[in-house]
Amino acid sequence: MSKENAVEAVQLTRLFGDFTAVDRVSFEIPRGEIFGLLGPNGAGKTTTIRMLCGILKPTSGEARVMGFDVARHAEDVKQRIGYMSQKFALYNDLTVYENLDFYANLYGVKRETFKPRLTELIDMAGLQGHEKQLTADLSGAWRQRLALACAIVHAPPMLFLDEPTAGVDPISRREFWEMIYTLAGQGVSVLATTHYMDEAEFCNVIGMMYNARLIALNDPDSLKEAMEGVLLEVDCAQPGNAESVLQALPEVTDVAAHGVSLHVLVEAETAEPAIRQALVQNGINPRRIERVLPSLEDVFVSLVNKENRLRLRAEIE
Repeated sequence: MSKENAVEAVQLTRLFGDFTAVDRVSFEIPRGEIFGLLGPNGAGKTTTIRMLCGILKPTSGEARVMGFDVARHAEDVKQRIGYMSQKFALYNDLTVYENLDFYANLYGVKRETFKPRLTELIDMAGLQGHEKQLTADLSGAWRQRLALACAIVHAPPMLFLDEPTAGVDPISRREFWEMIYTLAGQGVSVLATTHYMDEAEFCNVIGMMYNARLIALNDPDSLKEAMEGVLLEVDCAQPGNAESVLQALPEVTDVAAHGVSLHVLVEAETAEPAIRQALVQNGINPRRIERVLPSLEDVFVSLVNKENRLRLRAEIE
């Protein structure tokens, strides 16, 4: 493993009987960078994290975290990582201070260093004044902050976040990511799974997972630039009917709802007249058709649809 990488996964695979949960996944995370694993529920994100944390053994392939093989040296890996899941593994009948104290003991934090570390974590998470409050009485956003503080109480160099912002409001999600940026700036390496496309924009590199496979791997801007075709935004009446009309056109590769408009992927911008004509012929008024830059959601939908078309073609053949 390169000393510059916090994580290296090579052809990482996990089977559960005949079911393939993770299929030959490979990627690297340089030290101090934020890596996002993006995909829908069931794509294999959590299983990937569980293997990297040393909780599950890979069926095949290999992975190293902070220089240690996850299959052969799982305990060494666990000592050097922090882990936070969407379920927030906190004790509701303990106070904020007591939860931090419990995890400090669990991770073997020396008592002489715990008090200054506690002050540091309370300040980072903005929990001043809540130290004696029962965890059960905290809001979702405050519980999220506490869970992060507990996950890093032992100052691990590698942090795994599994859907950490699920169910949290957008403002709190942004504030949470600001804390993650601060940690990365201090040299902590981060792997975060999410299905929120806007959160993926915070990552240095994104791995897009679908059906247990990594279908794309690059930084956000490069993924957008590499998307095949031209993306048009169509603003019209009856977008539901318009979607059906446009999907039948040979010039159109993909159609997806985007708010009250449609995002239409075509092979070339010259397809606009055909789109306009088809809508008018079906009694739909196209108020606006213009080229737009793709979002990560557009990229992901395009890649998923491409994967499904290839799979369907292979089944037919």
